[in-house]
Amino acid sequence: MERGKENIGFIGLGIMGKPMVRNLITAGYVPRVYNRSRAAVIELEAEGATAANSSKEVAEQSNIVITMLPDSPDVEAVVLGKNGVLEGAKKGLLLIDMSTISPVMTRKIAAEIEKAGVQMLDAPVSGGDKGAIAGTLSIMAGGDVNDFNRALPVFEAMGKTIRHCGPVGSGQIVKACNQVVVALVIEAVSEAMVLGSKAGVDPDVILEVLSGGLAQNRVLDLRGPTMINHDFTPGFKARLHRKDMSIILETAREFGVALPVSALVDQMFTHLVASGNGDLDHSALLLVIEGLSNHSINEA
Repeated sequence: MERGKENIGFIGLGIMGKPMVRNLITAGYVPRVYNRSRAAVIELEAEGATAANSSKEVAEQSNIVITMLPDSPDVEAVVLGKNGVLEGAKKGLLLIDMSTISPVMTRKIAAEIEKAGVQMLDAPVSGGDKGAIAGTLSIMAGGDVNDFNRALPVFEAMGKTIRHCGPVGSGQIVKACNQVVVALVIEAVSEAMVLGSKAGVDPDVILEVLSGGLAQNRVLDLRGPTMINHDFTPGFKARLHRKDMSIILETAREFGVALPVSALVDQMFTHLVASGNGDLDHSALLLVIEGLSNHSINEA
């Protein structure tokens, strides 16, 4: 299917959603956009999008509706609630939820909208704000393979690594696995930075050496310098990663999987958020290790 054939709707214009819409515009789509904060809608309208006044209106004028929202209750309300997607949906509409939410909620929503002849893909992403801006997101999709193939040109406008993972809910399962690794790597990088720094080694030296060996990872590449400088401008907010940790542990309980270190890191994120730092980048987990160690690498 050629790009531009589908009428695309997009709901949720936050740190991730806004650049994703920009990439759709660049690819030749004219997305119909809606967001609770009107400023983001007006901004994207000036760049080539079409403004909508509700989620229902987005669905009425679209063949494919994409949602990019913070949490499970938000997606449920936007899709199934008053003036929501389902109220405006026509038979044959494809809902693509690119939020990170509970697989249980994903399957509930999919079952409800299927009654109205609406199909669903859960397609959470990885890559943060930088990947969203560059159009290089990793997209992990669950749902019918024919729906995936229909959505593929849309995905290609926003991402680079795009994979069909299985039936509805599979995308969220893979995203949970992704978030386990990201959380534990951030925590490990934080421990290494604080250990080396308090022992007297320049954090920049630690970063350079670790980045050149087996310990090299994307967190070091993308967040290492900003962690050293205590620049926690959010690419992905700590409170959202804490939400993801809750999803991870809920999913682990459902399938009888032991995740002992994930449970510990969940408590660290809980402390970070409870300390008033939930809107910082998730790499601010460093602050927890610094607090426990009574040492700041920013002042080394």
